Amino acid sequence: MRATATLQATDNALLDDSSISNNGPAAGHRLLAPSFPIMSQQSNSQENSTSLKGNSRDGSNGGTGTSTSSLTNAGPSSDGQFWNSTQRLAKKYRTEVAASASSVLSTMSTFPLDSVKTRMQTYKYAGFVDCVKQTYHTEKLRGFFRGVTAPMLSITAVRTVSFSIYQRSKYAYSDWVKRNFGFDVMKHVASHGSLPNFWTVATFGAAGATAGSCITLIACPFELTKLSAQVSVLMADKKNCLKPGSHAIAASYQNKGTLKTMGNIVKHRGLGGLYTGFGLHLTRDTLGTAMYFITYESSKQLLTTFGGDGTHNNPFAVLIAGGMCGIVSWALIYPVDSAKSIYQRNSLMYSKGEKVEPVKIRFFQRNMYRGLGVSMARSCAVNAVFFSSFEFLKKRIKAMEDH
Repeated sequence: MRATATLQATDNALLDDSSISNNGPAAGHRLLAPSFPIMSQQSNSQENSTSLKGNSRDGSNGGTGTSTSSLTNAGPSSDGQFWNSTQRLAKKYRTEVAASASSVLSTMSTFPLDSVKTRMQTYKYAGFVDCVKQTYHTEKLRGFFRGVTAPMLSITAVRTVSFSIYQRSKYAYSDWVKRNFGFDVMKHVASHGSLPNFWTVATFGAAGATAGSCITLIACPFELTKLSAQVSVLMADKKNCLKPGSHAIAASYQNKGTLKTMGNIVKHRGLGGLYTGFGLHLTRDTLGTAMYFITYESSKQLLTTFGGDGTHNNPFAVLIAGGMCGIVSWALIYPVDSAKSIYQRNSLMYSKGEKVEPVKIRFFQRNMYRGLGVSMARSCAVNAVFFSSFEFLKKRIKAMEDH
């Protein structure tokens, strides 16, 4: 009877293996303790070892196995979530991301041409080569990069905001045209073999004008600061002063950084002085940006159609269209830009409250087109680089896969 009871107890212990796994070694010890003390200890040790191994394998219970599993899974999961969030944000704001990066690249690579253009607008030189020679002779290589910080900040911010506003305005105006006149502008532009028409030109022009008028509020103070830095050495020369008392004011702008130049403008002309020439700037940017986007979108559409390539963002078409939009827009608004530059330069030699003579916009007068060739070459290079980079980055960001 005792042997039978012992066998039954052993069978019960073996059948109750789940209780060992779930309740720990102590439960098994209690079952076997009355009959086989020595076997009980060995069985308990083996079961304890098996339980720990099981835990470390499947991580189902507490202890070392669970902690290791948690730590192993937490790292990659956290990194993966961060990367997915970054990708989603980049995709959502791909226009802004691509515009910012492309703006930095295009501005740095072509800034010397912008510096020469401003000098030729505001002072007399025999020509492009003469301006380059005199600038290098008096200011060395640094002279071509004076004021680069201001446009690096402003142009990047302006282009990012401008393209964001333009994209949203373009689709908003396109929807309005579709609702009221039954013509789908965006579908027409994307279709193979399409040509520009009244509705496409009007939509792109209106969207461009909207973007241009909005960005003037951001761009005006930075562009005034850039101009001051570019011509500060020339302004400090007594022979270039407009009146005897203006030399001290003009000389105070020399060899100053962006923030110090802004502070100097506020000191002499008040806070509103940062928006000196705002009306001319608004006119230039509204008209210029409208023509800029009309030319870019229409040229890209034409080049895509006649190039025999159905790809809307064909790299060659983007490169040529980018260069053309800079040339055409500057040719249209250059006298306005010249008047703005001359008026702003003159204003920097006056204190707050002193009257500055207005500068009239004169189209087709030679003196208003000084530096046009340089400006068109610079704009062609800037926009060819910018749009090629912009379309490439935007396409790559859009193609990123979520993980």
